[in-house]
Amino acid sequence: MLKDFSKIQTFLTVVREKSFSKASKKLGISQPAVTQQIKLFEDYVETKIVDRKKNGIRLTKEGEEIYAIMLKLERCIFNTEKDILKVINKQLTFVIGASFTIGNYILPNYLNRIKEKVENDILVKIDLSKYILEQLKDKKVDIAMVEAPGFDDDMLYREWMEDELVLFSNSPIPKYVKKEDLYNFDWVCREESSHTRQLVSSIFEEMDIDCKTFNVKSIVSSSTAVKQSILKAPKDERPTVSIISKFVIEDEVQNGTLYSAKIRGYKFKRYMYIAYLKERRHDAYIDGMIDFLMNIKKV
Repeated sequence: MLKDFSKIQTFLTVVREKSFSKASKKLGISQPAVTQQIKLFEDYVETKIVDRKKNGIRLTKEGEEIYAIMLKLERCIFNTEKDILKVINKQLTFVIGASFTIGNYILPNYLNRIKEKVENDILVKIDLSKYILEQLKDKKVDIAMVEAPGFDDDMLYREWMEDELVLFSNSPIPKYVKKEDLYNFDWVCREESSHTRQLVSSIFEEMDIDCKTFNVKSIVSSSTAVKQSILKAPKDERPTVSIISKFVIEDEVQNGTLYSAKIRGYKFKRYMYIAYLKERRHDAYIDGMIDFLMNIKKV
């Protein structure tokens, strides 16, 4: 009898990711280890189940049948875990740690659907990305949703959503501005420890722009504070501007209370990530939540 469910999890992950290398990254194990797990599984069922191709993998006929059976087994395991938690009176609150941008402006669109997915209460903790990752390591949150991955061997990361930072103001500004025009604005900036500030500063260095020479009116600690500062800024001949995620201001840009622009010749792109602890990579709650979030990410 197959008692080692890690081999089943490896098989399911290889099929879902359509790649041995992608499966190894998601599982947090080496690619040779993934290959060995699949080989041991095939030895147990005494048949070939996965063919490796140049552009991915293909299941054999027997592999397709076994995959369908393993999906049923996975659902049974997941439901059993939930039943056990109910028996021991340990109903869970699923805790999501999120950066200011994700927690305030992206996650609210999905919270009801997430709650239905986990069938438990959802708690969202919002802070700077680096503090959210610290809470993940301290097991105070179940998953972290941040703008930049940290460097910690105990964590795994999945690319979730592409974001773009844009220049914006409460006064009309051109759709595209030249880098020389940046000196003609008043500025509201994020604090230096924020990932947004660090990304913008690094791109400004590439543009040979010294943002320290800008006329900075204020430095604030969150994306919400940036947006509110710009909304309440005086409208005069010298616009007050800042740079922020397009998701933070999309409603205001659509209704005409804010105006966005791009800097000609440059793109302020970044990815948002979902992080979780390696030790929980086989956790049904974590795996189910991440698969759910990957399927609903915004385009």
